[in-house]
Amino acid sequence: MAMEIERKFLVRAERLPVLENGIYIEQAYIPTTNGTTVRIRLAGELAFLTIKTKASGFSRREYEYQIPVADAQEILQEACPIGHIEKRRYLIPQDALVWEIDIFGGDNEGLIVAELELESEQQEVELPDWIDREVTLDPRFSNFSLSRVPYKSWPLQEAQAGQ
Repeated sequence: MAMEIERKFLVRAERLPVLENGIYIEQAYIPTTNGTTVRIRLAGELAFLTIKTKASGFSRREYEYQIPVADAQEILQEACPIGHIEKRRYLIPQDALVWEIDIFGGDNEGLIVAELELESEQQEVELPDWIDREVTLDPRFSNFSLSRVPYKSWPLQEAQAGQ
């Protein structure tokens, strides 16, 4: 069992450094009723099944298992026919940390989010100038929420407030 401690931020696209070697990710969620999420993800040539418990602050338990790509493709088609997330992920190292920059496509096109996994909720982080604002505790920006209520479907004022 692993504890995921993650912070999420909106990004000022015009300030990002040049991004290279991104990996295409497609993912969707199998419905549950208790706040736990079950995610199927295709990431380049790999596939994963991930179970995440309901978040408490910045933290939640995460269980992730690599699965055969063919199984993931079948599950995405059969068990998750709607609500797919498409994004390209880029990595930017900073000191001992790595920023994950997700540039969304499909129904969430226009949204750019940066995520950072930490050792503790109290860990200090120097924010790069391309960070706009933190959205860690805003449920609209969870990938699960974006799979249900995509960014492109938000009212214009809400989408602009999110950016």
